[in-house]
Amino acid sequence: MKVKESEYLKAKKPILQKLLNKLLAKYEYASILANDSKSTNYSVSKAGTSIYEDGTLSERGFCVKVYDNGKAAEYSFNAIEEDTIGEVFGEITERLDALGKTLPEGVTAFRFDGVEDEKLFINESTEYAVDPEEKGDNDIIDLLTRISEKGRAFDEKIIDCHVAFSYQKYSKMFLSKNKDLTQNILWSCGYIVAMAKDGEEIQNGYKPVSMLGGIEVLDPLEDKLEEACKIAMDLLSAEPMIPGEYDCICEPDITGMIVHEAFGHGVEMDMFVKDRAQAKDFIGKQVASELITMHDGACTIPQVATYFFDDEGVPAHDTVIIEKGILKTGICDAQSAMHLGIAGTGNGRRQDTTRKAYTRMTNTIFEAGTSKVEDMIASVKYGFLLCQASSGMEDPKNWGIQIMADMAREIKDGKLTGKVFSPIVMTGYVPDLLKSISMISDQIEAGGTGYCAKGEKELVKVSDGGPYIKARIRLG
Repeated sequence: MKVKESEYLKAKKPILQKLLNKLLAKYEYASILANDSKSTNYSVSKAGTSIYEDGTLSERGFCVKVYDNGKAAEYSFNAIEEDTIGEVFGEITERLDALGKTLPEGVTAFRFDGVEDEKLFINESTEYAVDPEEKGDNDIIDLLTRISEKGRAFDEKIIDCHVAFSYQKYSKMFLSKNKDLTQNILWSCGYIVAMAKDGEEIQNGYKPVSMLGGIEVLDPLEDKLEEACKIAMDLLSAEPMIPGEYDCICEPDITGMIVHEAFGHGVEMDMFVKDRAQAKDFIGKQVASELITMHDGACTIPQVATYFFDDEGVPAHDTVIIEKGILKTGICDAQSAMHLGIAGTGNGRRQDTTRKAYTRMTNTIFEAGTSKVEDMIASVKYGFLLCQASSGMEDPKNWGIQIMADMAREIKDGKLTGKVFSPIVMTGYVPDLLKSISMISDQIEAGGTGYCAKGEKELVKVSDGGPYIKARIRLG
């Protein structure tokens, strides 16, 4: 089934069109982004049960953007009726006209040559099997409770099993003189955190799932329950990592963290405008192994960051960032594209309609290769299989990277020994790490249970992933 259009936005569209016409009579260019979104989180553990609406992802709001006389300005609001069009129009024009007169001393405005506004109509929806709203809170909690209780019964060392589910259903409308765009999206996520205890030692095993769709995401989540419990129990015997550089096989979630942190943030081209990314000087140069081809785009794969157009009315793209090791391009929002004199890539995203659109990643992946995972492991004389990424940081200016992983499984003479090390810190210079990749598996996995922040704020949903990769990595 396909996600239905928002009745709220359908009712507001004629009113917004009238407001747009008034704005177009005054300004060279005007657009309106409208958003109607709802997100709910569910959680079950031995400690209790909770259901709450996610305030970050639930919103009804509007954002007007105008360009005039080489300048741009925005205004957001959350209510409009037929009889308040004039009032809202007056508020917008008064506020926006005042902006050009209040620039701080020493700040000069960048002048735009003009805004492309090609004729475009989109009305698209993603698909789902079971709508969480139709399923109902009680049935969802019953499903989570069953999985949680099954986890707690897995072994006497499992002292708790936290199971969570969340979804967002949103409709967005973008109107300009030549664009009439509507999209309706439903994504869902779930995760299991199994907690194991042995004496005073406590460890967690984490397994996530995410997809475009509804409550059906819980089917693959339950299949991961045993794995989560075993990870937690294995970590009880983990030893500290001996710092050094090793041959490593990265599971897809580690690959995804490398993709996101190593080159995702580094090729966000609003950082090019600000001269804060070294990648700006490496376009057309080799930055990775010839085995590496990297994509980002809202239509690259179906995942939580999939959409049909971005928050600036630019259609979704599949952007090839690295092709066979060569850095081809970055990703950008519409305004950064105008600064740089290039075409937008459909990566202009807002946390909500009260926030600015920044260049943001969407679904970011490495392409699959040709190797089998068992052959990759067999090729390692001594090294590690890296599992369960937990966090990461990148310095786009200097191309440094740091990734935290929960576990490294020892490989000796091409076989897993059963020995486990934890915690794991991966560090290095991004091109050195990517150029060391020597094998890539023939299948990819991607997920997106978390969020990406821009400068520790401006949260948006992203997904990342790829194949298993073999690389030379500095661990500590």
